[in-house]
Amino acid sequence: MPKHTIQNDSDEHFGARLARLRTGSGFSQRDLAREMGISQRMIAYYEKETTHPPTHLLPLFAKAFGVSTDQLLGIDPLDKIGKTRDNRLWRRFSQIEKMEPKEKRQIMQLLDTFIENNQLKQKSLSA
Repeated sequence: MPKHTIQNDSDEHFGARLARLRTGSGFSQRDLAREMGISQRMIAYYEKETTHPPTHLLPLFAKAFGVSTDQLLGIDPLDKIGKTRDNRLWRRFSQIEKMEPKEKRQIMQLLDTFIENNQLKQKSLSA
């Protein structure tokens, strides 16, 4: 049975698009591999060696990057690429939301301390 190829508007192959999405989302190969539950070597392989995407991982890649599978495959254009937010930070926030109220308060106090110190640094630099 012949293989069917998906035609897309871009000449960019899957691996290059995957690498661009990964770096634009602020992931290292190691971080993305951990997120996906696969090895870093597999991420490197998908980015460099293959033009055929791993179909069983497409939904996970799309979720990690915040794009549709059609955008991931190059069928639909990527609206914009670039680091709009730190996905690792947002994942940690969602884990914090699941914690007990006492633990949340402690983390909030710690975050408030860092935020306040950063604001003081910014004020001293602009003065």
